[in-house]
Amino acid sequence: MKRFIALIVLTLMTISIMAACGQAKPEANTDQASAGTNAGANGGVDTESKDLTIYTALEDDQINAYLVTFKEKYPDTKLNIVRDSTGVITAKLLAEKDNPQADVVWGVAATSLLVLDQNEMLEGYSPAGVERIQPDFKDKNEPAHWVGIDAWETAFVVNKPELEKKNLPIPQSYEDLIKPEYKGLITMPNPSSSGTGFLTVSGLVQLKGQDGAWSYMDKLNDNIAMYVHSGSKPAKMAGTGEYPIGISFGYRGIEEQKNGSPVEVVFPKEGSGWDVEANALMKKATIKQTAKDFLDWAITDDAMKEYNKNYAILATKADTTVIPEGYSQDPVQQLIKNDFYEAAKNRDAILAEWDKRYNAKSEPKTE
Repeated sequence: MKRFIALIVLTLMTISIMAACGQAKPEANTDQASAGTNAGANGGVDTESKDLTIYTALEDDQINAYLVTFKEKYPDTKLNIVRDSTGVITAKLLAEKDNPQADVVWGVAATSLLVLDQNEMLEGYSPAGVERIQPDFKDKNEPAHWVGIDAWETAFVVNKPELEKKNLPIPQSYEDLIKPEYKGLITMPNPSSSGTGFLTVSGLVQLKGQDGAWSYMDKLNDNIAMYVHSGSKPAKMAGTGEYPIGISFGYRGIEEQKNGSPVEVVFPKEGSGWDVEANALMKKATIKQTAKDFLDWAITDDAMKEYNKNYAILATKADTTVIPEGYSQDPVQQLIKNDFYEAAKNRDAILAEWDKRYNAKSEPKTE
């Protein structure tokens, strides 16, 4: 755990520096911590509504399992779940800035929440138990504008039998992916649509610098068959053998294995780009009490146990965290040094450049 904290502190140094310019976090008040804190500029709190709209980028097959304990505790609350890929959810939230529809955001990339925060769209709220969240997995403001739950990372999902038919080795690194023998065999998420796509592209920029990353991605583009609009889809396509190499993320590749697909999950030797799945309260004229209740629940031990069934790196400080099957015993060492603040600040420019260079190979968007 000490190695984990040390690495995360280094990777998020810029956020810490920026936050230091703001107000320092006071000592936690016991009563406040038990009920959550809110610095609502709007003042209005609706204590009657039992209808909650949640925007999320969590995987479809995770959501129902995660929500079991919330529904047990709040059986009268009606949950309206709006689920899509990270880029789509982020664009939807930005489009609704002047008339927000979501009450809370659950499990959306921290880099996207930083973009929303830059647009003054998040309401400060420190959920009950926030002191259990590691400092670098939550906003440094008090009350917090976003709180993380877990981290996910770039992985290659590779269909072994299909590569064996072609007498090709399983790629182990980003550099392997640009070898000419893999031409037309690779799919990757479009970073404008997919959080996995963005963390992969942003990770390459941070690994190689701007010039080196674009030079590398020009070569990678030569081998790409298609860019898709989901972080999961490349893993699924690799599983069926349609395209034998999918740039995806660890959880989805491991799920493909569990479901019987003949794939190997490879974490690139150079290190994986990564992001934090995080939650936030949307700024609205009236804040629902049930939205605060949801955010309190979303970082409870019960919720964290469910997240841990899928992700090896959690936001909480806990000696009971387990490494799910399919991950290495020290997955933190796989993560690159990552600056979330810089990633969020440069997001629009990176996406614009990526679209200009490579979007012609993207699959058509479906409504």
